[in-house]
Amino acid sequence: MVFSSNYFLSLLLSLPGILIAITFHEAAHGYAAEAMGDDTPKLTGRLSLNPFKHIDWIGFFAMIFLHFGWAKPVPINPNNFSDRKKGMIKVALSGCLTNLLLGFIGYAAYLACLPLNNVALTIILEDIYLYNVVFAVFNLIPIPPLDGSHVLYELLSYRGKMKMDALSRYGFIILLILMFTNVFSWIITPVSNGIVWLYHLILSPIFGL
Repeated sequence: MVFSSNYFLSLLLSLPGILIAITFHEAAHGYAAEAMGDDTPKLTGRLSLNPFKHIDWIGFFAMIFLHFGWAKPVPINPNNFSDRKKGMIKVALSGCLTNLLLGFIGYAAYLACLPLNNVALTIILEDIYLYNVVFAVFNLIPIPPLDGSHVLYELLSYRGKMKMDALSRYGFIILLILMFTNVFSWIITPVSNGIVWLYHLILSPIFGL
């Protein structure tokens, strides 16, 4: 790999998209938990839009260089939820739905700014919507500890939950294997492209495209 000035500039311009995706995803988990009756995120200082409250540095650099990564999970106590099952599902989905909303807003801003012909701004906005969409799709995969696994867990039978508990011990290893064997790209890329296509379908008439 040649580390040219353009390469480092590209990394620099990707930072707003990465930081927005991580920060709002984790903050959404915290606010959803609080809305369901759990004050653990507030007590641990995670009800914040400060990126440094949510960054896991290994996951952060993985997002920069591999385009797949993770943040520091927001601590929650499901025993504080008025309805544990609904609470877990809502908290798990809140981050991904927030990313998809930000992706939509980012794509609208991208289309709005295209006539400006500002290359740097175009790249920043493109990265904002792409990272948010990819982060949402990635986290919806039902492999522990991703959000999709928490949703699936609450929908499983008792026997299914036992199997999921056993799988959770190897979840991170499975994720790394799938990441480095490029299996994720077979799933995430077409799904993410489909979501961006849907954004374009909705927004293009507004911007006369």
